[in-house]
Amino acid sequence: MKYQKTEKKEFEEKVIEISRISRTVKGGRRIRFRALVVIGNRNGKAGYGVAKSTEVVDAISKAINQAKKKMLTIQLNEHKSISREIKVKYASAQVILKPATTGTSLVAGGPVRSVVEAFGINNIISKNIGSANKINIVKAVFLALKRLS
Repeated sequence: MKYQKTEKKEFEEKVIEISRISRTVKGGRRIRFRALVVIGNRNGKAGYGVAKSTEVVDAISKAINQAKKKMLTIQLNEHKSISREIKVKYASAQVILKPATTGTSLVAGGPVRSVVEAFGINNIISKNIGSANKINIVKAVFLALKRLS
C-alpha cells in the first residue's frame, strides 16, 4: 500500500460565499462566479480575498492568493480574545465586537465567526447591525481588528 504525503498547510482556508454574477452583453448574459475566502493560521494572523472567474475553482484560488497578500496580524490576550470593545461601520454594515472571558466561546454568526476563527479568537461576543452583505461585514471585522492592533 502506497502512502500519500499530506503536507500541512500554512493557512486554514474557509470559503464564506460563492455568488453567481452576470454581465449582459450583445449576445446575451456572461455568467461568472465571485468567491469570498478567509484564510488564517488560528494564531493571530489572517486575511481575506474576493475574486471573480468563469469557473468556481479558479475564483476560489484567485481569492486565496489575494488573501495571502492582505494578511493582518493581531495580538491575542491570555483569554484568546480581543483587548477591548470596538464598534466599526463599513458602508452600511456595522459590527460590534466585545471581549469575553474564558469559557464564553464564540457568540458570533456567519461571516464574523469565520473571520474570528481564522484569527484564532476563541472568546468573543459580536453583533451585526444594518447590512447583511457578507463582503462588507468581513471588511468591517478586519477594519475593527486592525484598529485594535
